[in-house]
Amino acid sequence: MADGVGGGSSLNCHVLALNRHYMPIRVTSARRAFALLYCELAEVVHVEDGQYLSYNFDDWRELSAMKENFEPEKHDWVRTVRFSLVVPRIIRLMLYDRLPKNTVRLSRRNIFARDLNRCQYCGRKFPTSELSLDHVVPRSQDGQTVWENLVCCCVACNIRKGGRTPEQAHMKLITRPSKPRRSPVINVQISKDRYRSWKQFLEHAY
Repeated sequence: MADGVGGGSSLNCHVLALNRHYMPIRVTSARRAFALLYCELAEVVHVEDGQYLSYNFDDWRELSAMKENFEPEKHDWVRTVRFSLVVPRIIRLMLYDRLPKNTVRLSRRNIFARDLNRCQYCGRKFPTSELSLDHVVPRSQDGQTVWENLVCCCVACNIRKGGRTPEQAHMKLITRPSKPRRSPVINVQISKDRYRSWKQFLEHAY
């Protein structure tokens, strides 16, 4: 498959994967989603006029041909030599019925996503390359590396705070850190219009 946008970006679009019982289990790439569809291990769950409809690979290919004629600008596309496919937003795995573990991995990426790339001391937003993680209670004062003690912090505020608590440095946290109920990266995605269809499934799951 080739990408009609360029650089393989459409194949890297996010797709929400549901188990057989329509419970969300992970976010995968469009590349992986198409492989599962082609091997008949998954089906597309598509929102049309407020209804959730299911499509196998061949049916999705036919629907994509129709959408290419009438609403091409509304979708992300993957182009092949013979046909074009709309990138689905949701797939359902046909043979997978396990319930997802309700755990969120503690990682740098998830902390940045939870705090929306906003320094929790000065309140300004920065690109990730200009951000660091700060232990609210420093490790030198027995602070732990846990969700409730880590915040997104710009370089200037990190230097100003040093190895002190916010109170000791006369600085104030904008938001008290906490462990999110679901992946912060998913929260960032569903704030975008293209992933609005995820919301109902995620709200029922969490």
